[in-house]
Amino acid sequence: MAFVFPPHLHAVLPVAGCSELFPVRRVYCVGRNYAEHAREMGATEQADGREPPFFFTKPGDTVIGGGGEISVAYPPLTGNLHHEVELVVALGAGGANVAVDAARSLIFGYAVGLDLTRRDIQGRAKEKGHPWDMGKGFDQSAVAGVIQPAATVGHPDHGRIWLTVNGQLRQDGDLSSMLWKAADIIANLSTSVRLEAGDLIYTGTPAGVGPVVPGDLLEGGVEGIGSLRARIV
Repeated sequence: MAFVFPPHLHAVLPVAGCSELFPVRRVYCVGRNYAEHAREMGATEQADGREPPFFFTKPGDTVIGGGGEISVAYPPLTGNLHHEVELVVALGAGGANVAVDAARSLIFGYAVGLDLTRRDIQGRAKEKGHPWDMGKGFDQSAVAGVIQPAATVGHPDHGRIWLTVNGQLRQDGDLSSMLWKAADIIANLSTSVRLEAGDLIYTGTPAGVGPVVPGDLLEGGVEGIGSLRARIV
């Protein structure tokens, strides 16, 4: 097979305990999956659990990550870049119309992630009823740490999730507060698209999202999964 130019390489993430890398295919994100965050964003019905989960996507090549301190470029066209710490689900198998009780069998592992958001761009798009892809799907907007295999860490459904900026606590929640758990998310999402190995699912963020600027150091973690350290440059 010949190409008119060399195909782009997949984004990859390291896997704890082995030298093999995890190739990223697609990035899905769940919106407002913690009640308090939904309330701070003005989504009362979502917070009260009266709406099903909704999803948005980021291009696969927006993923940046690994171990150690990750340098993340402050994006153009914004003066209001927000942090959102999340549990990331990494799929090792795929399927469509997956039953909830079978969903965990698709999970390869978990990581700590940051869903970075150009909140001003997103807000203007919402006001006009426009898609807000450019508020979410920009370069280096999907930050992720080392993937921990589920065979090692299990499947967390509770535990602290937190983020500090320059040592000051910004977000502090618990996975038990997720409106939709990982298995429910996979089952629901798989009714809309066929999931495949290599897909990442960012499962939502607790309350406390806020702005960051160049020079800020973001440190976050999920109990039982690990931590993440990123510098905005």
